[in-house]
Amino acid sequence: MRIRTDDEVYRVDAVWLGPPKATFPWRARYVAWLIGIPVFLLVLTVERWAGWSFGFFSTAWAFVITIVITRLITAKISHERPLGAVVAMAGRELNTPRERGTGTGGAVSASRIRVRAERPVPKHKKRRQYQHHGYGQVAGAQAGAQGAPRARRSRPAARAGR
Repeated sequence: MRIRTDDEVYRVDAVWLGPPKATFPWRARYVAWLIGIPVFLLVLTVERWAGWSFGFFSTAWAFVITIVITRLITAKISHERPLGAVVAMAGRELNTPRERGTGTGGAVSASRIRVRAERPVPKHKKRRQYQHHGYGQVAGAQAGAQGAPRARRSRPAARAGR
């Protein structure tokens, strides 16, 4: 048993051949006329803004450019992808964020680093002044009270391979 699809219904182009008894020598779909007329007016407007005078050759070139643009647009349109979907897709393609191909920074350089001859001392910290009371004294009331300065704790040695 063979099942027929409804693709033939959609393959038939809605074509306007021209007025009755005076048909055009070409076939153009309704959507092509819908796109072509505004494109032609837009091309004529751009020609005027560019400074071309209105004449036979400028209008002929506008007609040729309109046919090319209309054929490019209608090549993307079908019964499965209508004009509204193509326009929406083009708008999303133009407005979508793009991945940046280049980095925001440049090459790393130490040319802007200032080097001073002496080490800066932080302003918010004062140097500790150790007073050695009773260091080296055997007798006296202060010998056991203050004692020798405390030794600094050293950090444990780093293990090899870490």
